[in-house]
Amino acid sequence: MTDFDRNVLEFYQLSTPFPSEWPAEKNDKSDDSDSELEQKKQKINRRKSRYQALERAVSNRTSIVQGSEKSASGVSNLVQRDEPDPLGTSNSVVRSLGQLGVPVQDDIRLRNRFLLSSTNFSPALFLSQMHATADTQSLLSGLDVLSRSIDQKSESLKVLVESHFERFVRAKATIDNVYKEMKYRGAEPPSTSRARAHSRHASKNSFSRNSSGGAALGVNPLVTPIGNDTRKKNALIKESDYGVMGIKTPLLDVAAKAEDVWGPALGGRDKEENLKTVSTSLDRYKEYIEASSNIAESIKRKDYEALVEEYVRARRFADEARRLVESLGSTPPSETQTYEILLAARMWYDVDEQIQLFKRDVWRKLTLLHNISKADAMAGQPQDQHMELIGLLLELGVDDNPIWVWLLSRFDYLKGKISSTGDRAKVEIEVLRRRLASGEKPAPQMMATHLRNLGRQSVESKVNGLDSPDVIELWEKMLAFLSSLLSAQGILGEVLEFWQTVQGFIDGKAQKSLPTGYNGESRDHHRLSQQGSVDLQKGTIELIDMLRAHVFEFFAGAPPEDISLLFSPLPPSPGTPMSSTLTPTRDPRFNFDANNLPPPSPRRGETWEKFAFWPPTSNSVSGVHYLSKMLTLVGSGASEMASVTAVSQGDVKQIELLKNLVGAARERCVNALCAAWNKDAENIKYVEDWKRSKEMGDVTRMPASFAAFEGALLSGMQKILYIPEATAKSGTEDIVPAPPAKLLQTVRSQYVTTLYKALSGMVENAERAVKKADDEWTTDVDVSIKSSDDRASLNVGLGTVDPGDRNVRMLLTLGNLHALRTKVVPGLNGQFENAFSVKLTDESKTIKDVLGQIDARLFQTYTRPSLDSLRKIIRAGLADPKWAPPKPCEVKPYVYEALLTLVLVHTQVSTTAPSMTHQVLSYLLEQISRELLDSLKARPAERFDLGALMQATLDVEFFAQTLSQYTTERASGIQGDIYSTLDAKTDNGARARLQDELPGMREVLKKLREQSRSEFACFKRPRRTGSSSVNTLTAGASPASSQTLERTATG
Repeated sequence: MTDFDRNVLEFYQLSTPFPSEWPAEKNDKSDDSDSELEQKKQKINRRKSRYQALERAVSNRTSIVQGSEKSASGVSNLVQRDEPDPLGTSNSVVRSLGQLGVPVQDDIRLRNRFLLSSTNFSPALFLSQMHATADTQSLLSGLDVLSRSIDQKSESLKVLVESHFERFVRAKATIDNVYKEMKYRGAEPPSTSRARAHSRHASKNSFSRNSSGGAALGVNPLVTPIGNDTRKKNALIKESDYGVMGIKTPLLDVAAKAEDVWGPALGGRDKEENLKTVSTSLDRYKEYIEASSNIAESIKRKDYEALVEEYVRARRFADEARRLVESLGSTPPSETQTYEILLAARMWYDVDEQIQLFKRDVWRKLTLLHNISKADAMAGQPQDQHMELIGLLLELGVDDNPIWVWLLSRFDYLKGKISSTGDRAKVEIEVLRRRLASGEKPAPQMMATHLRNLGRQSVESKVNGLDSPDVIELWEKMLAFLSSLLSAQGILGEVLEFWQTVQGFIDGKAQKSLPTGYNGESRDHHRLSQQGSVDLQKGTIELIDMLRAHVFEFFAGAPPEDISLLFSPLPPSPGTPMSSTLTPTRDPRFNFDANNLPPPSPRRGETWEKFAFWPPTSNSVSGVHYLSKMLTLVGSGASEMASVTAVSQGDVKQIELLKNLVGAARERCVNALCAAWNKDAENIKYVEDWKRSKEMGDVTRMPASFAAFEGALLSGMQKILYIPEATAKSGTEDIVPAPPAKLLQTVRSQYVTTLYKALSGMVENAERAVKKADDEWTTDVDVSIKSSDDRASLNVGLGTVDPGDRNVRMLLTLGNLHALRTKVVPGLNGQFENAFSVKLTDESKTIKDVLGQIDARLFQTYTRPSLDSLRKIIRAGLADPKWAPPKPCEVKPYVYEALLTLVLVHTQVSTTAPSMTHQVLSYLLEQISRELLDSLKARPAERFDLGALMQATLDVEFFAQTLSQYTTERASGIQGDIYSTLDAKTDNGARARLQDELPGMREVLKKLREQSRSEFACFKRPRRTGSSSVNTLTAGASPASSQTLERTATG
């Protein structure tokens, strides 16, 4: 065989130049270097080193030995996968061993021990297993076969050596040189005594001889450096990387450049095929591959509809893969099926991991929804966001029932909120109440200032003016507390909404819109168990009872003694995300301050000390305003709580507790208000500022202020007793019953008592002396005057009214009492009767009598000084011995003095209380007439002569004609009695002569009237027509006096 033929056979790995069939080893998958699996394996196991290009070139070469194996790095070795029996009994060792039950197919190490080409070949094991049953003859035959095989191989090796002898010699020389370089580390070897001729056996003994020589010298040239370093540049030592350090870097750079330049071009086809394969797989399994990213994108965009669609699709893929695995059973899957199963498993792993994280986040959001206020919900958050989250969880599939979990978390949230809100608010209210009680008690004038403001404006128009700022703040705090508990926007509204949700789920209406999940797996979560429904009903009743208990304790209980909650930090809202990062705004007065601790609860015997809901020093007007609102909240809240089905149809005890709540709160409010009403009635006298009313100039602003005060109390008390806003709703009669008769009688008695005390205070104001400096009525006048109209009214009042004059105060008080008797009190009585549906028959009569007595007593007190002065003047004038001259031609001076006294009275009354002028002067005229009668009767003379008769007639007639505007029937009657007395004390002669003197007396009276017209012009009747008349004796005198003169003159 020529060298060419041999080279051809070696290149194509053929045993004969003319094969009759395709060699079996060519069908071995392991020799197919172009297979996809081998390429992937090579790429995975490729070494990442600086010799990458060289290694790839080596790895791409096929083994020169037929059937040889490849190492883990893809490089072929001389160990074959199978070989014939060296003893000639079989063509395949591996197959024969497999038939004998030896597992050499799977265990490479065990197989190598049976292969002669392996260095791990074990002759003993081979013979014991492969030829366990062979006899001696067969073994001897096998020995002959093995010997011939060895001889053939030795002959071929001999031929190889002879044909390539020169190459072997050069290789041997190269190896010796390399060894010498490594042995002497680049230094020159030591010289020997004689040169030894070359021998082919030199290499056989060289190692041993050199080793013994080195040992004899005691020096190891591989370890010990040479003293004189005469090493060559390319010495094969470790420091120079055994001679290749100089070329290593250039080689690596060249290899890298070659890889950069030719790598893409040489590997383009492989990449193209790989990309085609990847593209085909992506197109076929696009939905599998994109499922995970689509779900992540849907979660990021909060597109929950798309999320559910993608999740359902992913679950369908996973289920299809499971069914495929179940259908295959023990049958090995194909490559496509394996890829599909692995891809579905990987996809489902990613999807399930994302969904589990997302579901945990949804659970957290569902339990935190309770902290979203209604204002936030109205601003952008949907009202039924919990239904969306529950539906989302049902779509994704959960083990726990999200409906039940949400209802329980909602119940726990409401329970904690009721407890924390109630306890905290009551402690803060008590702190403010104690600080207000420990402060300085306000003066009565401050209360009067607030009541004056009430007279100028309605209660609703300006609430801040009803009381001091601290009291109003505490009232607002209490109202806000009850509103947070019982209003529709407060906790009660949340409880009612919770019950409506519970009832909807119990009835099955709320979950109609909820999804059933994948393949209906969440349908079981749509139903609440019987025990769960009962527990939810009991929980709702528990929440209602907690609300009732907090409100009942606030109204019926004593002020709390324990305020230790003030010293603990303000608890954050349960589950609030921002509670750990934001500090809630808090009133510094409710912070713990060792230097400013809240004072203890006062014990001074005041009525308000036993009421936790009444601010100390509060007046009744602010009290009735806020208590009416608070009772409206209580009544409406109790009615709403009773309307809950769980209470109205299943808990009679809770209904009774709600009734007791309304009744106790109403009774306590009425008692507290009556005590404050009584105290304010005692201090109502300080409202009197002696300023005229703009509507009625005859009175001060006291009647209007008193009417506004009593009207506000009656109106507010009616709201407290009947709670009309709560009773207006249907079905609340059982919860808010009509007030008991005892409570109505308490209010009735208090109303009458306040009238008496207010009237007594008015009389006290009139009779009591006023301090000129810093008096009680002028204190804080400037504070109460706000508007320009009030300032104008004040200026007018200061110019026309002198509150320091007792007579002025009495006249104004008389005018006030007249206004009360005729307008204010009847109006208040009517308001009381209409508000409380009762008749004040006896009380009205009693009040009217009391007003009349007070008015009469005060009128007598005012007129007594003037009357005493008039009596003294008249008595002194009639007792004068010179009173009756023989022929009088004028009235006596005492008449002018008495009339001038009346002028002063008229001036005072007409400028102070014009409506009282006629009453006062008429009364004084009656008393003057009575005093004239008594004085004439008391004269010592038994008979009146003509002079006395004429003088008495002139005096009496001058009084009568001058004061004719104020003549009353009683005064006319008394004047008739005077003439009768004169007639009884005279004789017939005097009567006859008097008739003759009448014309002269008329002229004298006319003359005297003309002369005194300017002095007594204030007594003149106002003209009603434009024409004037001449006053004569007959025209000027009263009819009774004229007739009396005629009757006296004629006897």
